[in-house]
Amino acid sequence: MIRSTFRSLAGYNYRLWAGGALVSNVGTWMQRTAQTWLVLTTLTDNNATAVGLVMALQFGPHFPLLPFTGYVADHYDRRKILLCTQAAMGALALGLGLLTLAGVVQLWHVCLFALLLGCVSAFDSPARQTFVSELVGEADLSNAVALNSTSFNAARMIGPAAAGVLIGMIGSGWVFVMNAASYAAVLASLMCLRIGALHRKPRAVRAPGSFVEGFRYVWRRPDLRAVLLMLFLVSTFGLNFQIFIPAMAVSAFHVGASEYGLLMSAMAVGSVTGALTSASRAGPRLRVLLVAAGVFGVGCTIAALMPGPWTFACALVLTGIAAQTFSTTANSTVQLATDSVMRGRVMAIYLAIALGGTPIGAPIVGWVADAFGPRWSLAVGAASGFAGLLVGLRYLVKYRGLRVRREDGHWRVSLAGLGDAGGGTPLR
Repeated sequence: MIRSTFRSLAGYNYRLWAGGALVSNVGTWMQRTAQTWLVLTTLTDNNATAVGLVMALQFGPHFPLLPFTGYVADHYDRRKILLCTQAAMGALALGLGLLTLAGVVQLWHVCLFALLLGCVSAFDSPARQTFVSELVGEADLSNAVALNSTSFNAARMIGPAAAGVLIGMIGSGWVFVMNAASYAAVLASLMCLRIGALHRKPRAVRAPGSFVEGFRYVWRRPDLRAVLLMLFLVSTFGLNFQIFIPAMAVSAFHVGASEYGLLMSAMAVGSVTGALTSASRAGPRLRVLLVAAGVFGVGCTIAALMPGPWTFACALVLTGIAAQTFSTTANSTVQLATDSVMRGRVMAIYLAIALGGTPIGAPIVGWVADAFGPRWSLAVGAASGFAGLLVGLRYLVKYRGLRVRREDGHWRVSLAGLGDAGGGTPLR
């Protein structure tokens, strides 16, 4: 069981990449935590809408830059792309840190750096997601995607708790500088990879209309359309825990930075559990996606009703398991169901939806938290999970012949064959 869960680590290249990514991910979560706390408690008077604005600027560029990011990921060397983007992200973290340490940082500075980081990240994300298949090959892709999520969320467990302590000891500025230094680890891992051992795939042919072809490919695939619509609903209105958690910590529970960091880490405990569970599976399944969306809705509902920070933390563990199971399963199913020459463009669409929906959802969720209280913002998240479940059920009914009937006094569920997915390998 353990050997199967961590099988991708048997390869030198993936093992090296995973080590560097873990260090960098810890720094990333430290910065996210410090940035939110800086905006919420220093640059504004507990204004969740301002936090939503910063998030919108940080994740918004994925959509307008979509015509370029997927093209770059499919047509250029992904390792070289990552060397450039990771170095740029480190430089941006250092710049924001120096402004904060100098005592001159203002909200518009944070907004500008968030926007610049979003632009760089828009090129980094599809290249990084699809680079995994070059590190391990198709057979272990689902496992490697899940282990990547495990690393990201293990860092999410460590980073916020560490940041919560460090903010009180040395301030947010030094946390930003420490994140900048963490990028050295992933840059070193990229430079030390065994290039000859990479699982290179034929690059897409450069031709007019290659960007539009990515949308045509997705439109011909009702299974991919269903997953992407589920992803839009949950990621836009549900995965806003950088608003939910600090708003609950400050407005509902009236706790400090250390407790806020621990609440973020509690969410990460569930996320790591969900990622490891996904890594142990032989492959992704659409039914797992549906169950995860429904459980996510239930988890957000329970979290909204919790009376204190520690019961809230327990609810976050359940919500984290569901959220990470949903995200990991959606990522790996879309990659495995997409032809390799189209993968960069399809993943750019995937990431534009997953992250580009934030400019829509984050300000709305932040406004709900300010106007009606943070518990109602969690209700928005719960609704997104239930809506995603309904989208998945509609796909199964329309394209997979899902039927529920009563026979001999028992309820029975039947599912037809894969049906016509419109080309490619349909999701199961």
